[in-house]
Amino acid sequence: MHSPLIIPPDYHPVLSTQAVETAIKDIKDFFERQLAAALNLQRVTAPLFVRSGTGVNDDLNGVEQPVRFRVKEDGGSEVELVQSLAKWKRLALHRYGYAPGEGIYTDMNAVRPDEVLDNLHSIYVDQWDWEKIILPEQRNAETLQETVRAIYDCICRTEFHIASEHSNVRPILPEEIKFVTSEELYARWPDLGPREREDKICRQYKSVFITGIGAALPDGQAHDGRAPDYDDWITHRPDGGRGLNGDILLWNPVLNRAFEISSMGIRVDASTLSEQLKIRNLTHRAELDFHRRLLAGELPQTMGGGIGQSRLCMFFLRCAHVGEVSCGIWPEEMLQACARANILLL
Repeated sequence: MHSPLIIPPDYHPVLSTQAVETAIKDIKDFFERQLAAALNLQRVTAPLFVRSGTGVNDDLNGVEQPVRFRVKEDGGSEVELVQSLAKWKRLALHRYGYAPGEGIYTDMNAVRPDEVLDNLHSIYVDQWDWEKIILPEQRNAETLQETVRAIYDCICRTEFHIASEHSNVRPILPEEIKFVTSEELYARWPDLGPREREDKICRQYKSVFITGIGAALPDGQAHDGRAPDYDDWITHRPDGGRGLNGDILLWNPVLNRAFEISSMGIRVDASTLSEQLKIRNLTHRAELDFHRRLLAGELPQTMGGGIGQSRLCMFFLRCAHVGEVSCGIWPEEMLQACARANILLL
């Protein structure tokens, strides 16, 4: 069952389908150059699948099942399509010999068959997955905010670039991004759910970074789910909250709602990994190859995240549905409803 579809009233695409395809390449080429320069990242080749049972694949919220198959010429070994590269990147930084301050980014293509389909979600996911090495003393909120500002500057530069190429696109993002914490949002709107809180704060500031996602709030619920083995969501911050991670949200005027562009954070070290595994009752993962190596201190301290490629294209081109910029599988009733509303799904 898919989520309710948002149909904007009197919707008309800003660009033709052919113009959209041209603009997609322009957006991706321009943004990734900006991102690489801002964060000192090198593009690397990324896997489409990884071996099962190693702990390398992203478990997302812990309930989504990856697509699995067996490799005939590898003794029938089981592999699975990636859901993201959160942990693979950390292994790659170590294996390829990168130094502190250096990092990598990839064109990540994933399949998430359990995804709930709506205006923003497809079973096909494409994002820039990035990761860089930091020093242990950089595991703090200041490093996180500095990096968020650098990424947001890349987003704003790209919006101005696209606006200069297409007269129908007008820049709408503010110059600066607002930082708030999940604890602040809960204190301000305790009777609302996390999504409604995001809409409230994002409507007000237009671009927001919500810090601290994964740890329980006073009502016992997390603002959103986070796996226990990549982002650090338990470290105490000077503001009294917990977590060195978060989401970049933009206000989407077409859908009239908050719009997540990126999930990112400073990664777990050995102690925070151990504690977060205990909190989620997943201590058995400590025996997996990735977790064993991290707990043994073999892997560098890193920070990283994912930035949605189709999400950015959708936002910049003022599209109403991710299917306007990305091919996918859509329920028949969604196809028909979108067609009646001038929303052409690829």
